[in-house]
Amino acid sequence: MTEAQDSERLLADALRAQARSAPPAVPPEGTAPRTRPGENSAVPAPAVPPQYGLLSGPDAGSLEREHAALETPGAALPARSKPASGPLRAYWILLLAVLLGLLTGAVVGIVTLI
Repeated sequence: MTEAQDSERLLADALRAQARSAPPAVPPEGTAPRTRPGENSAVPAPAVPPQYGLLSGPDAGSLEREHAALETPGAALPARSKPASGPLRAYWILLLAVLLGLLTGAVVGIVTLI
């Protein structure tokens, strides 16, 4: 139980330290404050600096981008088909014959020694 409390306390301390070192949220010159319908337009919403906040980004579309990135791209990538192989080349047949001959000779030699 104390480990969970310790981890919560460490997280809270880290968030407080990040909040202390964060620059004040001042909207850039010439930008209109973001308001939603039904909200009080007299109080502007603070602009979140891009380097602080969620790891995926401060805007509302970041969650949709994460879900889209995690989806399996089944239809996007076509399945690779194995290229059709032609007839065996002569050197592969010759190599197989030489290896079988060496193997047969080794077996005959071992049987002769026993």
